[in-house]
This record gives sequence, structure tokens and C-alpha cells, in this order.
Amino acid sequence: MNGDEDLPGRDWLAAELADTLDEEYELELEDVAISAEIARIYKEKHPNALDRVTYMHALIRLQSELIKLQDWVVHSGEKVVVLFEGRDSAGKGGVIKRISQRLNPRVVRTVALPAPTERERSQWYFQRYVPHLPAAGEIVLFDRSWYNRAGVERVMGFATEDQVEEFFRDVPEFERMLVRSGIRLVKYWFSITDEEQQFRFLMRIHDPMKQWKLSPMDLQSRVRWEQYTKAKEQMFARTNIAEAPWYIVEGNDKKRARLNCIDHFLSMVPYGPVPHEEIHLPDRVFNPSYERAVLPPELYVPSKY
Repeated sequence: MNGDEDLPGRDWLAAELADTLDEEYELELEDVAISAEIARIYKEKHPNALDRVTYMHALIRLQSELIKLQDWVVHSGEKVVVLFEGRDSAGKGGVIKRISQRLNPRVVRTVALPAPTERERSQWYFQRYVPHLPAAGEIVLFDRSWYNRAGVERVMGFATEDQVEEFFRDVPEFERMLVRSGIRLVKYWFSITDEEQQFRFLMRIHDPMKQWKLSPMDLQSRVRWEQYTKAKEQMFARTNIAEAPWYIVEGNDKKRARLNCIDHFLSMVPYGPVPHEEIHLPDRVFNPSYERAVLPPELYVPSKY
């Protein structure tokens, strides 16, 4: 194929890339500081941060592989569960967005459960998580998981030490049961430093579009940093099992953390090419006697933009 014949394809690719960049830029706005001073401080703290072009090229390549993984999961009937844990503001939500951004929400869904109800608190601890586990051909991303009991519930006093001990006894066998049932279970812990968390909290405090992310619980996590550290260390010691080990993602650099996590996740699933039927756009059926009705103008959304 000569250059002229290839032009429409390259034009399409350029348009798709531009559209992709627009979408990603919209997501990236959450990382843009609202003042020049905060931007300056952020740059000083992250002098080796990836530039946007390098990051975007790597992200798009990884997302194209995620689509192949998704197709393989559907074709093979696999069941995949990924847990994302870490301190508040560690970047769990950001990587979950980038994983699911271009995937089918009927195949890949995110579970972020609220605080348990009074009824749920009286149930077997794992009971409220079980309904969200995947069926064949599904991937479930848990934005926090049953490990709440080993972290926030323990540190904030929402669970007794007896309940925590019972959790540590039960969770290895619970996860082994999941693996034996055919679920691929991957567990990530996003790790950031004390200084980085403080900086991200300050950014949220001074950004009206991010203040909703700060809860009283988040602020308490700053006060109880060392307690969370001890709880995390014991959690690793008691729940890092061969069938479902923990993987730690260095999270101080958000962009690198996202790329590294997605790349590692792809390596954890033995996906491969699957057969696809060639897609043909059918011709529209044209009925010469049909006349399109004129709808009243009040039904239309006003064109303000």
C-alpha cells in the first residue's frame, strides 16, 4: 500500500489519538493544581515525573492490551478479581479509572461499597462482598475490599481485636476458596510516603473540585499514620499467602504507578488472541413511504454550547 492509499487510515488514527488525548486530559484535570504556586511545589516534589506525551503513549498501548485481556476473559469464561488497597489519596481510584476507561462496563465493573448497614454488621463479615464476585467472563475491581477490617475498622475502633483476629484467621481460607473456585485473585497495595499524603491532602483542601474526597476519616488517617502503618505490616504478615500474594505499587509518582500497575496486572493473566468474526455494517432498510415526524422543539435540550 502506498502513502496516498494509507492516508485515510492515518487520518483516522490521528483523529482517534486526538480524541483519546481529550478524554485523558479531562481525567487528568484532577491532577492539575489550581494555582501556579501549588503547581510549582508539585514540580519541585516530582522533578522526574513523566512528561504527558510519554505517559499517554504508554497508557494507550497498555489500554489496548487491556481490551485484548477483556476479550480473552469473555471468550474463556475466566473470573478475575482485583483488590486495590492503600492509604487515603494513594492513587487507587486513578488506576481503576485508567483500567476501566476503555473497557466494556458489562464485563469490567468497579465495586466501592459504603460503610456497612446495621444489618450487614450482624452478618458473616465476608457476606456483603460475596454478591459482587464475578460470574464467568467478568472482571471485578474492588476499590477497597474486605481488608477494611484489617485497616480502617481496626485503627478507628469500628472492630474489636477479637473481630480482627477472627478476620485474620478466616481471610486466608476465604481467599483460597475463591481461588479453588476458579477466580483469579490479584491484590495490590498502593504505597505512598507520609510527606506525599500530606501534600495530596493539602491539594484537596485548596481545590473546591476535590474537597468532596476529604472525609473526617481521611483527616484522622493523618493523625493515626503510625497506627495504620502497624496495621498494614500485620496485615501483610497474616494475609500474604501463596495462592493470593500482595503486590506493592510505589505510588508517589501517580503516572508511573498507574503504568506499572496496569503492566503488572496484564502479566498476571495468561490472555491471548481470541477468534473474532469480521464485522460488516448492514445496509439501512429504506422505506420510501416513511416520513420522519417533526418533534416539538420543547423536547430538545437547549443548545447552550
